Amino acid sequence: MSHQPQQSEIQIDIAGSSDAQTNGLNPNIEGKKGKTKRDSVILAYKTLGVVFGGLSTSPLYIFCSLPLKSPTEDDYLGIYSIMFWTLTLIGVKYAGIAVNAGDHGEGGTFALYSLLCRRLNIGILPSKLGSLNTSGSDSIPPGDTRNTTWLAKVFQESIVARRTLLFIAMAGTCMMIGDGILTPAISVLSAMEGIKAPFPAVTNTHVEILSAVVLVILFLLQRFGTSRVSFLFSPVMVAWTVTTPLVGTYRFIHHYPAVFKALSPHYIARFFIKNGKTGWSLLAGIVLVITGSEAMFADLGHFNQRSIQIAFLFAVYPSLVLTYAGQTAYLIKNPNDFGDGFYKFIPNAVYWPMFIVASLTAIVASQSLISATFSIIKQSVVLDYFPRVKIVHTSSKNEGRVYSPEVNYFLMVLCVAVILIFGDGQKIGNAFGVVVSCVMLITSTLLILVMIMIWRTHPLLVALYACIYVVMEGVYVSSVMTKFAQGGWLPFGISLILAIIMFGWYYGRQKKVQYELANKISSERLKELLADPRVLRTPGICFFYTNIQDGFTPVLEHYVSNIKALHQVTILTTLRYLLVPKVTPLQRVVIKKLEPQGLYGCVIQYGYADSLKEEYDFADLVTHSLMEQITNSPDDSYEIEEMISSIEEATPAGVVHIRGKTRFYCGPNSKWYDRILLAFYEAMHGICRSALPTLGVPLQQQFEMGTGMIYEV
Repeated sequence: MSHQPQQSEIQIDIAGSSDAQTNGLNPNIEGKKGKTKRDSVILAYKTLGVVFGGLSTSPLYIFCSLPLKSPTEDDYLGIYSIMFWTLTLIGVKYAGIAVNAGDHGEGGTFALYSLLCRRLNIGILPSKLGSLNTSGSDSIPPGDTRNTTWLAKVFQESIVARRTLLFIAMAGTCMMIGDGILTPAISVLSAMEGIKAPFPAVTNTHVEILSAVVLVILFLLQRFGTSRVSFLFSPVMVAWTVTTPLVGTYRFIHHYPAVFKALSPHYIARFFIKNGKTGWSLLAGIVLVITGSEAMFADLGHFNQRSIQIAFLFAVYPSLVLTYAGQTAYLIKNPNDFGDGFYKFIPNAVYWPMFIVASLTAIVASQSLISATFSIIKQSVVLDYFPRVKIVHTSSKNEGRVYSPEVNYFLMVLCVAVILIFGDGQKIGNAFGVVVSCVMLITSTLLILVMIMIWRTHPLLVALYACIYVVMEGVYVSSVMTKFAQGGWLPFGISLILAIIMFGWYYGRQKKVQYELANKISSERLKELLADPRVLRTPGICFFYTNIQDGFTPVLEHYVSNIKALHQVTILTTLRYLLVPKVTPLQRVVIKKLEPQGLYGCVIQYGYADSLKEEYDFADLVTHSLMEQITNSPDDSYEIEEMISSIEEATPAGVVHIRGKTRFYCGPNSKWYDRILLAFYEAMHGICRSALPTLGVPLQQQFEMGTGMIYEV
């Protein structure tokens, strides 16, 4: 029977208890950002360079992505009507509804998933904490399960339902990464198309090569971070947001002042009645009108509700409505110019200024999606859903600005490959449409679950939301699927590869924790090992990394049995990644005293938006917390002095960090999927980075055990 140490007296409230959180609202509205209207306006200005890069640049490629054949005036009016109402409804969804579902201020599909898991206790990540479990959790307590909805009970009782929910969240994350590949490709390619008209000798091949060169330079500059040039992002986007609707206004006044009659939805009905299946297939290109709209929710943690709503409602939305109106009016009078992209729409007098603004805007939009991809990968690594890759913080002031060399070069190769292989903007648009529509539908699915299980929204309102958004987005998804062979397979292939990596890594990590919990050793067994006269207590402090804290990891028994030694002060350390965005420094470390003497349990807690590599020394932080807790403990004064003396004696002898490098052994009775998934996990684990450098642990203090410890499943 395992020894159950007393619970630490440190009480930690990770989740908080505000009414806003209880109702699923974003606590940042009146929080540290944007407390006044002036602050919100300033933040709204800043969102233009970060949040709305993808959405604002869609006029660059929207019409050239449509496979039109002899379009008429009614066709263009119908297309504009679809664009207007799609943009309007999606704006209501993200800026009006989704921003209220933030997870402690963070947004995105994974934030929705973590919100559901914490509030309803339906996650499938095994607990690494055991008896060190903190008291502050906003999941529904066991005594309150009678108040859960029937749908919540389905997820709580069904592992299949919980795994399906995890898969949906992973799919949304992978699709967002695919967005980080396709947005730079299509934006830069569409912007560079502008050099063809003034220089007829320039061919498509030249444009593709130039676009690839621009992207390579952009990716190579990522290692320096964007802090030094980020102040230019918002001015560039402001220039774009102001100039394109001015051109649009000029065009519809000059060519077709009655274009706004298409705001009547009956033009949508006329469009589909006339075009039938052909009109339905055109939705695969029209969906690009809302590319980047997911960022309104995904980037919630960097801003707040009000700033995003102000920027969308008063800048981005009217700018896009007027720009598309001008493009539509121009094409009604020049119906065959749709394939020449954005620049036919630009008057000759302002052609080169608009080319410069468009090119800079495409680069800013690309940078925003690249940075977002780094952030998504970092969050996945922190939560143990993705193999460890190097994460570098490129700004000392903004924790969200990160860079990963491996991910950067992976994105660069794929972006350049997309341009050189496809080249054609229409094919890239087909691929892009898959990403846009699938992410929309995934977000709507998770939002409906939040409405039902957390917000307890009235069933009629949930049904109304589902009828509008699930139907609309489902129709878009059905249309883009017809383009699977014409480029739509690309994001599916990328997302499938990433999903396999994420699930394989998660599955292997879960199995390791389950094995350690099932084979943990008790304090009595450890005392027996240490009672062996051949086992020495060596001087120094040892951080021994483990996945559990309720009992001792079997790796410790393996270590003591073979090395015949244990450090004078041994701190069994667990890195616990919480399904919350951030953990405050005061909540970072949880420590308790264990038996035998000189052993302590320690949990280092991080949220998925936290930085693992802190400015302070990791070992000093833990030993300081340990000394503080011992001093304030109710133990006998003699025992307290003895423990403090032991730590003070061990400190000069140095610090070592030990991590067991183990492997799986699949026995003859193992299931076939265990063999495949665990072999895949072992392959990834063998090439991925250690977690210790992430904590800033010096290389000379790191020690890895060999593969002698074998897990059998």
